[in-house]
Amino acid sequence: MEQATEFVDGTLNGIIWTIVPWLLVGAGLYFGLRTLFVQVRLLPDMFRSVTEKPKVVDKKGHEVDTEHKGLSAFQSFTISAASRVGTGNIAGVALAISVGGPGAVFWMWILALVGGATAFVESTLAQVWKSRDPDGHYFGGPAFYMTRGLGWKPFAVIFAVALSFTYGFVYNAIQTNSIVEAVSGSLDDDSNTLKLIVAVVIAGLTATIIFGGVTRIASATQLIVPFMAGAYIIIGLIVVVLNIDEVPAMFSLIVGHALGLKEVAGATVGMAFVWGMRRGLFSNEAGQGSAPNAAATATVSHPVKQGLVQALGVYFDTLLVCSITAFIVLLGPAVTYGREDIQGAALTQAALADSIGSWGAHVLTFILFFLAFSSVIGNYYLAQANIEYFTESKTVMTIFRFGVLGFVFFGAFGSVPLVWALGDTMAGTMAIINIIAIVPLGGVAIKLLKNYNEQRRQGVDPVFYRDMLPELKNVEVWDGSDPAARRTWQDRRSLREF
Repeated sequence: MEQATEFVDGTLNGIIWTIVPWLLVGAGLYFGLRTLFVQVRLLPDMFRSVTEKPKVVDKKGHEVDTEHKGLSAFQSFTISAASRVGTGNIAGVALAISVGGPGAVFWMWILALVGGATAFVESTLAQVWKSRDPDGHYFGGPAFYMTRGLGWKPFAVIFAVALSFTYGFVYNAIQTNSIVEAVSGSLDDDSNTLKLIVAVVIAGLTATIIFGGVTRIASATQLIVPFMAGAYIIIGLIVVVLNIDEVPAMFSLIVGHALGLKEVAGATVGMAFVWGMRRGLFSNEAGQGSAPNAAATATVSHPVKQGLVQALGVYFDTLLVCSITAFIVLLGPAVTYGREDIQGAALTQAALADSIGSWGAHVLTFILFFLAFSSVIGNYYLAQANIEYFTESKTVMTIFRFGVLGFVFFGAFGSVPLVWALGDTMAGTMAIINIIAIVPLGGVAIKLLKNYNEQRRQGVDPVFYRDMLPELKNVEVWDGSDPAARRTWQDRRSLREF
């Protein structure tokens, strides 16, 4: 097991993560410049879009009254937030600090600010080339825009397989693993009996949700994510207030270490950069190609609206929730940087207990349990969307769901270093494939943004239908018709095999 971990995390990830950070930053800067930094400029529109109700419009811009409106922008936002806000925010950030030093936090912030533009582009593209199932629900993602927008079927297949495996299996094992770590630390019990109990509970709860379909998934995430993330933010703010005198020094440490202005034993600027990028990508997923699968589920009047919503999701995840973890850890007991034997969730628990008392560790366990569980079902949905790229067979989907439950169970007993290393490998691979695809497709998102801005300047609520950009090919929806009007299976299949 140790040899496998060393190969994956040392050799394989060493190669992948030499490439990925530069791709992420390069793509973010490229899209930021081309969109005139839409991730900052249209911040007010992001908040406006996330609260918009599902809307279907005809070619005249009139809203269609139909019961098949699908998910709202907020519901799709919470599905993507469910996969984002969880272990990566609490355990992953702490791990990044313990290995890469406090400077890793700075690079996570930079990735979020730059990556907002990338998140906007990939999610806008997912809306353009989304599909619709027989029940009227939308689904889509990178595999769909790679196939329909670029005609890159082999790339789409590789990506869909990678995402299905990563989010259906690997990431869900990570979530369960972190829940077990937190519960074990809170109860001071590392026995296999406790691990078995946690595994059974998480697997059972997961089964009740994922066998209920996308509507039940959305209903669960829109309740769990805002409440638990809000509770975590409040606790973090309490820690900041209690240690307010140390806050300036903390920010100085973060920036100084990130830029090499201060030397921290055991952690270099390079380590801070790499680990900040690794954990930042795992957490906010900008450019990785996962969030677009959730973005495609929304019923909005213009693709750009959901692109803006997902850009906001990056900020919510990293600039808010991840920062709270960083503040808790850095305002707690001194951390020995550059060591990988300090596990993430346990470090956050210890720091929180130091600031507000031992009860803080138990509260964190409770919050992490629900956030990680919401990540499990959010991850499952992203994986499901890519299984649907290949087939809509209910038998295949049932087999896949049982596979997900198996990995959820396995995560309670698996090796922590190996599971995290596999997660980094798959995340990096997906990011490389997705960025290679969205760079040539970026022009479509730019045209849609121009269309959106022109309508906003005219004082109207932006709407879109495919006749506005007739050069777009293989667009299944956006024809201005009632979504109750279904395409046949043959029509949809021919589009996938384009």
